[in-house]
Amino acid sequence: MAALRTASFMLLVGLWTIPFGVLVTLAIIFPMPTRYRIIALWRSGFMALCHYVLGIRYRVLGRENMPAAPAVVMAKHQSAWETVALQEVFPPLVFVLKKELLRVPFFGWGLAAMKMISIDRAAAKDALKQVFDQGRERLSAGYWVVIFPEGTRVAPGETARYKPGGAHLAVRSGARVVPVAHNAGEFWRKDRFTIAPGLITVSIGPPIDPAGKTAAKINTLAAAWIETEMRRLSPHLYPAAADAVPA
Repeated sequence: MAALRTASFMLLVGLWTIPFGVLVTLAIIFPMPTRYRIIALWRSGFMALCHYVLGIRYRVLGRENMPAAPAVVMAKHQSAWETVALQEVFPPLVFVLKKELLRVPFFGWGLAAMKMISIDRAAAKDALKQVFDQGRERLSAGYWVVIFPEGTRVAPGETARYKPGGAHLAVRSGARVVPVAHNAGEFWRKDRFTIAPGLITVSIGPPIDPAGKTAAKINTLAAAWIETEMRRLSPHLYPAAADAVPA
């Protein structure tokens, strides 16, 4: 049944995405708020399919931690789910993503029209400059910036090195950093076709003010909060007492 539900979901999402990819691309002549309204409709359909076809629901903890001004969101990355769901949790936002995604028909066209921050991960220095320059522009325009500091999807119970790009953007822009943990990967695993039903928990941490802090310090604080919270959300994946939060 799980495989059937997953296959049905993939088919329906594909059919749902095609017209919106075309529509939002044609809407390039309209201002960003108009494009976001189009994407919001697509997102509502995607999340409805998650709920009714896959049986995936979610809850959000810590909404009171969201600052009033646009911020840099440093989030755990375990699945494809959060790349859509975080758009429903936070105010209008852009993601920092690899430029290869822009080549995906329909879906990638929509990403390009939404002015996502696309980077070439092979060109480290140029990629960081793109994050800084475009990130500050998006923040000043009123959009939040979401970055996955581990750089790629990480399996539940595992941790990769936290890259400092988001922290550097916070220092250069003065925007606060909002750490986010979630357990979506327990249901939507990157190494499996089938998606399991269940309740995903998204936890938003206290914002980190960059004033008086180095990027290294901000990165350490964000990583420590996220990894500590991951152990609270999924204690069964961190059974060893010696499995301390990485510095």
